[in-house]
Amino acid sequence: MEHDEVYQRITSILDGEDDWVTAMATVVCELHNAFDHYHWTGFYRTTEPNVLKIGPYQGGHGCLVIPFDKGICGAAARTGKTQDVPDVHARPEHIACSSSTNSEVVVPVKNLSGEVVAVLDVDSNHHAAFSQHDIELTERVCEWLGRTYH
Repeated sequence: MEHDEVYQRITSILDGEDDWVTAMATVVCELHNAFDHYHWTGFYRTTEPNVLKIGPYQGGHGCLVIPFDKGICGAAARTGKTQDVPDVHARPEHIACSSSTNSEVVVPVKNLSGEVVAVLDVDSNHHAAFSQHDIELTERVCEWLGRTYH
């Protein structure tokens, strides 16, 4: 499926929807099922200062709680910047929630005040699995979510 088509599908399905959890669950479902190399797709939500907790996801079990000062998800939340990690084993701070993960992209979701309210984590069992198109799509979706739901 084409990346622009996936974005249009997500925004079309969620048109008029005002529930944040419904939106996250729908985004995860659409992304996870659109691309074969998305092996774990999910959100971690900022539930208290400097703490992420797992939200809607598809794939095997994820870590339940991630502090902002730990892991790649924490780095995205702490810095407010996308983390593109072609080889998770090259990043000593990587938390191995799944032993099969070899690459990941984590994108922050910011509210209108610029605060990180969640991160979208997409993992693959393949090394360097994510293209620039994947990164642009996830960033575009996360920017839209932040504007629309917070």
